Amino acid sequence: MRLSGTVFSNVLGMDTDISLILPNKLKEEGSYRVAYVLHGLCGNNKTWLDYSLLPVYASPGDVVYILPEVQRSFYTDMKHGLCYYTYITEELPLICQNLFRISAKREDTMILGGSMGGYGALRCALSKPEQYGFCGAFSSGCLFLKEGMEETRKHGMRPEYQKSFGEQLIQDFRAAFGEELCWTPEIDILELAGSIRERGKQPQLYLTCGTKDPFYQDHKRFCKELDGLGLSYTFEEWEASHDFLYFNEALRRAIEKCSQGSDGYEER
Repeated sequence: MRLSGTVFSNVLGMDTDISLILPNKLKEEGSYRVAYVLHGLCGNNKTWLDYSLLPVYASPGDVVYILPEVQRSFYTDMKHGLCYYTYITEELPLICQNLFRISAKREDTMILGGSMGGYGALRCALSKPEQYGFCGAFSSGCLFLKEGMEETRKHGMRPEYQKSFGEQLIQDFRAAFGEELCWTPEIDILELAGSIRERGKQPQLYLTCGTKDPFYQDHKRFCKELDGLGLSYTFEEWEASHDFLYFNEALRRAIEKCSQGSDGYEER
């Protein structure tokens, strides 16, 4: 079952688009588990519907999939824009819990995303481990955000750098993180991962990347960083590029992991 429409967000101060996928077999009683599925930089709330088999994967389960829209915000409370991080982590769950029979329990709550959405999923889950029991992040961008900011500050005005990464992406970075690209620990995935033990909970982390993906080496390095921190995670790789053939398979595998529950962790 597919629903698309708009909700009014007080945090954003406007109507914003949202799509949902619900199981075909409705429950007579009790609540549904919930998965927030985050789009990438060039996507919107319908991208996962248009380019993946999410409706097929969702049909037999007991999970409501919520697909929000955040523009090109990197799931941040933007320096020059809207407060999308607060919307995704605080207001959107309340809206959906009031409108639909979804659980508010940590063990019933998943967050998934690809590329920019992978960064968003990791940031949300590692910032609020008491809220999310499972995080699936596919070919995530900005795994080493501090280094990316430093590089953009040094080279962002050079024509060859803009040609390589795209002038629009550099503008997006500055809109999200500020003209000076000032790094802070609350937006950095590694910093959040390093402090998660202090908060007493860790979401189940499921990471994937294709071996032909430009982010592949970053993912191998990121896994070594997680090993050094002593964090549990699952990482899977296969021959694939940064496209929806890969993202669809990553989504399928993540949903399979979700169905196993968020207690315990596989060996990495």
